[in-house]
Amino acid sequence: MAQLDTDAALALKHEIVHFGSEFGFAALAIASIDLESAGARLREWLAAGLHGQMAYMARHGSRRWRPTELVPGTACAICVRLEYWPAAAADPLAVLADPARAYIARYALGRDYHKLLRPRLQKLADRIAARIGDFGYRVFVDSAPVMEKPLAANAGLGWIGKHTNLIAREAGSWFFLGEIYTDLPLPPDAPVADLCGSCRRCLDACPTGALPAPYRIDARRCISYLTIEHHGPIDPALRPLIGNRIYGCDDCQLVCPWNRYARVTAEPDFRARHGLDAAGLVELFAWDESTYLTHTEGSALRRVGYLRWLRNLAIALGNAPADAAVIAALQARAGHSDAVVRDAVQWALARQHDRKPRAPVPSALDFRDRARLPRA
Repeated sequence: MAQLDTDAALALKHEIVHFGSEFGFAALAIASIDLESAGARLREWLAAGLHGQMAYMARHGSRRWRPTELVPGTACAICVRLEYWPAAAADPLAVLADPARAYIARYALGRDYHKLLRPRLQKLADRIAARIGDFGYRVFVDSAPVMEKPLAANAGLGWIGKHTNLIAREAGSWFFLGEIYTDLPLPPDAPVADLCGSCRRCLDACPTGALPAPYRIDARRCISYLTIEHHGPIDPALRPLIGNRIYGCDDCQLVCPWNRYARVTAEPDFRARHGLDAAGLVELFAWDESTYLTHTEGSALRRVGYLRWLRNLAIALGNAPADAAVIAALQARAGHSDAVVRDAVQWALARQHDRKPRAPVPSALDFRDRARLPRA
């Protein structure tokens, strides 16, 4: 396309922001593509081995923090936010407080966000092309070597908090991010100030101590990593700390004061499906693979596969109070053909048969406080 002068580029930016609101994005802003400082932090994190089994984080080299190496001609990134807190879902604090129920990260209760956000970004790109003609771009939604949180921070959509998630002053952190790399010379927005201050609630709330310092996460101890990304057996020392979390973990966001400004999503696709916002552990552990595939169709829960699903549930059952139904469910899979599942089941059975009183794992979450939950 023809070069845009300064006034034309600014006018086009305003139009794109308007297009974004028409497509239902909670916010849209333009990011500069200077990610050198973020790249330096990434290299330090990788060198410390804090990425665990996520070898893909070490691939692609500088293409991750130099967008022009990934998509030649990129001049800026169009960044968007889309809220995901599901309407009418069970109170997460109550689910976490009930060890007989399964806790699933709130983002994964409905439709897989990739299936909604990526097509919507493509429609945005098509709308821009209809307005100005062909232009260079590429759409990303948590895909390819893209540093989406640093880009969103560059765009002023929020700041990266001490728990390493993006926080928006007016919207908390319960949202997805997406990007369009483009060759359009759009004027970038300004970053916003970090408003975490002296607060350390997220660090103190982490059940496994995966936040050893502000702005630093040890994925090897993170429950989201352990239940989703990690293959093979989970460290027995960490299993009791996982509690009833079977897919991801929201604790660091549940305690964040800024989430008092978050709101439920307007997207019906993000509503909880199949009662998974407060399902019983025994019920889910009884699913055969066909039931698992049926009930997770179009869901992010498919990412773990059936065997890791069983592994995670077995560990949660091992953390549940002693109960005949729990023991029977575990015994039914004690001879499972998969060694990792079998190991988790045997560990859980040993926990259940231990007649010594076990003190509950302490939690930094205040289950009486509802002020931090998103509002309709």
